[in-house]
Amino acid sequence: MQTDDRQRDAPRSLFEREHWPATTEGARYRWYRLIFHHDSPAERNFDLWLIVAILASVAVVMLDSVPAVKQRWHVPLSLAEWFFTLVFAIEYLVRLWTVRRPLRYATSFFGIIDLLAILPTLLSLLFPAGTSLAVVRILRLLRIFRVLKLAEYSSEAGVLVQALLRSRRKILVFIATLLTITVIFGAMMYVIEGPAHGYTSIPTGMYWAVVTMATVGFGDIAPATTLGRLVTSVLIIIGYSIIAVPTGIYTAELARSMRPSRNNVRCTECGLIDHEADAWHCRKCGRALPCHDP
Repeated sequence: MQTDDRQRDAPRSLFEREHWPATTEGARYRWYRLIFHHDSPAERNFDLWLIVAILASVAVVMLDSVPAVKQRWHVPLSLAEWFFTLVFAIEYLVRLWTVRRPLRYATSFFGIIDLLAILPTLLSLLFPAGTSLAVVRILRLLRIFRVLKLAEYSSEAGVLVQALLRSRRKILVFIATLLTITVIFGAMMYVIEGPAHGYTSIPTGMYWAVVTMATVGFGDIAPATTLGRLVTSVLIIIGYSIIAVPTGIYTAELARSMRPSRNNVRCTECGLIDHEADAWHCRKCGRALPCHDP
């Protein structure tokens, strides 16, 4: 029975193989199971309470940023924030204690996120405004994918990331073109309108060009001359013309990623090359395809 339990508890993922404790007995192993596993009711309850604490701590930081709430409840909210920081600090230290290689975990993705959940409150001792950065703790909710057994969804996210990486050169060229247009039109408006109408510098003109080309139009800077309005109209038309370009580039790469894999085997009857990956007969003439490597 003990052998079956050890086989069940044996490390299966890459993370477990790297951080699994050297022994499967004692308090260190029991804490490791409680913190990093999600099988037993106690392990799942630990994760759920951790998620509740993360959400509560983020809510405290957000409420403390509201002037009316802060004026009346600043001290209790501040105490609550330090309480959550202390809880997360203890949990972080316990995580480092339970794993076999603490430095490896500390530099891992989740290890860095766990550290970032503590640092903003500590930095607030030197920079009071740093407390607001504690909302970065919301990133710790990424653990919910493991708690709810949603890890298989990461493969779907990988498809989106791969499509973005494949289209990066086209998108970079598009961004370079936008920057060029922004500089040119910003300089033109600085010359045409000048400081008298709010265009005090070329960077200010570039800001106006970005806002105009994105069709946001804050209205804080607007042309007053006829020539300036003509240039603005041209830039708005350019913005409408190119605003969908990066979306089209990314969509095309994503569609190619989701397209079924193809098998480039030439049919000996009709010469057609393009077939489905699992096809054994030509989709045009029906003749059996030559043997090919899987």
